[in-house]
Amino acid sequence: MSSLEDLLKRELGVTSLQRTGEGGGGCISQGTAYETENGKIFVKFNNKDKADLMFEGEYESLIALSTANEVRVPKPIKVIRSPKAGAMLVMEYVDIQPLSHHAAKLGEQMARLHLHNSTLGAKRATSEQSIHQKYSGYVDKFGFPVQTCCGFLPQENNYEDDWVTFFAKKIDQHVKLAGDREAEAEWNSLSQNLHKMFKGLDIKPALLHGDLWGGNAGSTDDGPVIFDPASFYGHAEYDLAISKMFGGFGKAYFSSYHTLLPQLLGFDDRQELYMMFHYFNHWNHFGGGYRGSTLKILKQLAKKYS
Repeated sequence: MSSLEDLLKRELGVTSLQRTGEGGGGCISQGTAYETENGKIFVKFNNKDKADLMFEGEYESLIALSTANEVRVPKPIKVIRSPKAGAMLVMEYVDIQPLSHHAAKLGEQMARLHLHNSTLGAKRATSEQSIHQKYSGYVDKFGFPVQTCCGFLPQENNYEDDWVTFFAKKIDQHVKLAGDREAEAEWNSLSQNLHKMFKGLDIKPALLHGDLWGGNAGSTDDGPVIFDPASFYGHAEYDLAISKMFGGFGKAYFSSYHTLLPQLLGFDDRQELYMMFHYFNHWNHFGGGYRGSTLKILKQLAKKYS
């Protein structure tokens, strides 16, 4: 048994820890399932510097989503720091299968998640709000109480009263990381007029998954499951953009979603804006192969809203 698995046993207070042979992972972290005397768990490993901060953000995201109780997520158990480098995130094991015929149900559940914070706000107005559990209260600003990472890059989550101000800071962060003069010039042009894309909207903070592409959703026999979140309170439309990228969820998902949250004027352009964020994020993770897609959207929006 490896030293990390010995650490796992000590931190979890278990005497039995057996790999099941089930696992998974992506470009950022790897995961393995274990059987213990207390039940089955899933452990994500990452040996990067500051991996503990990344996993702590994911842990808090899972707590927030679990507290909302609108769509199932794996219940987080513990973040464990390695004495050498990296960290582990321990969570409930869920036997996740492809989303399949549960896509429409997930669309409805995500719409209800995005409406959840506003519902809490209405309850607060009538003094019905619970204050006994973390994340159970209404949030009236855009941001999140801890840093979260979309991939392994930290997100700017400091609270702001205004969504456009908050989101512009997220793009600023990626423009600086990219270090590309053309992107910087185009963003300087668009950022001055960014408010025009949100004219007439009354945007309320919604609890977001933050990275809901097709690879971060699945199902069990009971319904949909989402995982690997990078949460914050933001504009509900933001969560839809990456759901259309890299394969996407299909018509049933979006039709079900928009039954509860219809598209508003300017929706398509804002989706392009939010896709641009994710292309920037991929550019800064994986290199210049995403530069063209990023600049194409950036130039089109800068020209249209000049």
